[in-house]
Amino acid sequence: MLPSRAVAGSWQVRLHRGAKRKVNLLSGTLKASAQTGAGLGLWLPRLAWAALAYNVLVILWGAVVRITGAGAGCGDHWPLCNGVVVPQSPTLHTVIEFSHRLTSGASGLLAIALVALAFAVTGKGHPARFGALLTLGLIILEGLVGGVQVLLGLTAQSTDPARGFVQGIHLANTFALLGALLLTALWASGQPLLRLRGQGRAGALSAAGLVLLLILGMAGAVTALGDLLFLPADGSVGIGTVKHDYAATASIIEKLRVVHPMLAVLTSAYLAWLGVWLRRLRPGAEVLRWSGVLWGLLVAQMLAGFANIALHAPGWMQLLHLLLACLTWLAAVMLVYRALTTLRVSSVSGAAA
Repeated sequence: MLPSRAVAGSWQVRLHRGAKRKVNLLSGTLKASAQTGAGLGLWLPRLAWAALAYNVLVILWGAVVRITGAGAGCGDHWPLCNGVVVPQSPTLHTVIEFSHRLTSGASGLLAIALVALAFAVTGKGHPARFGALLTLGLIILEGLVGGVQVLLGLTAQSTDPARGFVQGIHLANTFALLGALLLTALWASGQPLLRLRGQGRAGALSAAGLVLLLILGMAGAVTALGDLLFLPADGSVGIGTVKHDYAATASIIEKLRVVHPMLAVLTSAYLAWLGVWLRRLRPGAEVLRWSGVLWGLLVAQMLAGFANIALHAPGWMQLLHLLLACLTWLAAVMLVYRALTTLRVSSVSGAAA
């Protein structure tokens, strides 16, 4: 027989080896879980940026629906198309409208995936969770506004003044959606949380710039609608169009059309000044970069606006104008974000020192 001390030693060795094996197995499990979580974490910013790009394309396709007059392609039915889930023997307008509904539905699925992934890979209170939920809510609202347009018959060649109002609301929600997606992508990429309190004049002036740009976009939506419905028969533009818009028989949509170019000049001047001011107050590489991008887009947008008038608002130019509007909005949001987070980073650095 082995001495008791030897037996105890052998048990200790066995226990040690078993514990070691258990620890190895546990560490392997934790390592695999960490690798899986890290892998999913890499997909969150990718999905957010992809969703942002995809939604810009969906917005442009929605403009195609308006330009082609295909908004009534599914009749006055929503969410069904001509009373059925899948239209039978569809016309071209039905194909255009139904495809827009499909692409919009895919946006909703992307938003749901974004929410699920954000909650799977980020901790409680992470801003990416809020951004993803806000994105999903705005996409749902976007679909409801589109549905209201269809159910009320505010599509195709409808000249109801309410159509201009709904069109403006639609554009405002679209811009809010793009902003939410941009912030979600930034937060998912590890960028700092945007805090609005304590920003002083920078926060107030930046907010004023975004509000002006939002109103400009809403006015642009009404103007685009007016160009579609009320372009003079001879295709004249300029002074002739202004005189026509203020004739006694002109509708409210026609009379509002002249507001857009004047508001565009005012807003562009303000945003150009805001870029200069933020460069001085919140100097930083990102502020310098995005103010320059914003200035370039403002110039391009003004040139596109003049060309749109000169060319009698062709469909392709309206799409280019809308694309530049989306990019200008995103650049403005990015500039404001970088400027308002620069103070926070500087404050943290100063406190640490």
